Amino acid sequence: MTLLGLPLFGPRRGRFFAAGRSRRRRWFDGVDKLLWWIPLGMIFVAGILIASTQRQAGYADWYQHWVTAAVGMAIALLLARVPVESITRWPWVIYGAMVVSLIAVRVVGVSALGAQSWINIAGFHVQPSEFAKVGAILLLARVLGRHPVERPVDLLRPVAIIGLPWLLVLVQPDLGSSLVFGAVLLVMMFWSGMPGAWVLLFISPVISAIVAGVFPWLLIGWIPAMAYLAWKSLPWKRLAPLAVVAIEAVFSLATPFLWNNFLQPHQRDRLTLFLDPNKDPLGGGYHLLQSTVGIGSGGWFGTGLMQGHLTLLRFIPEQHTDFIFSALGEETGFLGATLVVVGFVVWIWRLLQIAGKARSDVESLVVVGIGAMVMFQVVVNINMTIGLGPITGIPLPWLSYGRSAMLVNFIALGLCASVARRGSAASGRW
Repeated sequence: MTLLGLPLFGPRRGRFFAAGRSRRRRWFDGVDKLLWWIPLGMIFVAGILIASTQRQAGYADWYQHWVTAAVGMAIALLLARVPVESITRWPWVIYGAMVVSLIAVRVVGVSALGAQSWINIAGFHVQPSEFAKVGAILLLARVLGRHPVERPVDLLRPVAIIGLPWLLVLVQPDLGSSLVFGAVLLVMMFWSGMPGAWVLLFISPVISAIVAGVFPWLLIGWIPAMAYLAWKSLPWKRLAPLAVVAIEAVFSLATPFLWNNFLQPHQRDRLTLFLDPNKDPLGGGYHLLQSTVGIGSGGWFGTGLMQGHLTLLRFIPEQHTDFIFSALGEETGFLGATLVVVGFVVWIWRLLQIAGKARSDVESLVVVGIGAMVMFQVVVNINMTIGLGPITGIPLPWLSYGRSAMLVNFIALGLCASVARRGSAASGRW
């Protein structure tokens, strides 16, 4: 007997379903369960947390978090079967698309929350700066794979390439995403062979600027220390220390002038209020105070999913996006928050394993760049919500609501899965 040409009984029916199982097994061959299940578990919990933040709202679109994740999952599974090096064969196409999309934001972009960072495409707000993060990683992997940073002059190529998209993101203004570009650049250059001392020298002008504005007396020891580090690690023993001292001095002296003349009062408050949010408890410090109260009220085990009191009463603005960790802390407590942090650490540890077994330098650099992107966002977002850092507008990967960020996270996951599959195949485990 058949139905629509398909056998219902007999040996042919068994062969039909066996063939279906075989196709499914081939599709999921080499799937790294740890790499996939940790993000999927976070997404499931995040959907419930987002629904909790919208209980008293006049809208309820929490389910779109899961819908976007389903679309992203399909994209990631397709990318997992495509060699990463075949995607990076056209680096300048990636670069051109990245720059054009960021310029388009300035021309036809949509403004929201004080930044012009979105483009309206068929009724959906797309954030090009999110996709530019992955584009930058692919481009840098190609460049650094061929030209690793082994001499100071080797720094010029990757810095120059990433400088334009970084500037276009910064002027939106999107400080959070611009910081991600910097973190990815440093980690990928270090992975390609740049000495660790150069990493510190690279970021030392920014540290000097911060020290000059907060504890200027520390510059007495900081600048000579950087000069000594330059003398020890750079090839130009006479010129390098002098150049470093000059750069550090310029940043130290320029910071007070730029701080007082180019930043608006609310911008300065946003960067410093985390040190004492009680200075403006009903203004710039409100987010931080309510977030820390919400996390603290969760105690050890939380109030239970969909049971958070501060979340129910919507005390924390934008809680379903940048401040989703506060809902997690309130409703799942210290235990749930710790499990999420451990999950991220295990996921990054798995990425490092995959990078170490990659078949090429390009693939290894792609995985490390993605790990740097995700971990930097995790650290900044969590520190922001618990009051240990300024509010920068960086979402928490997999948990914060946001279509563009979710799709980018899955694109990154698919690229890592592709490297993992090829690495497993090369080692005979596939």
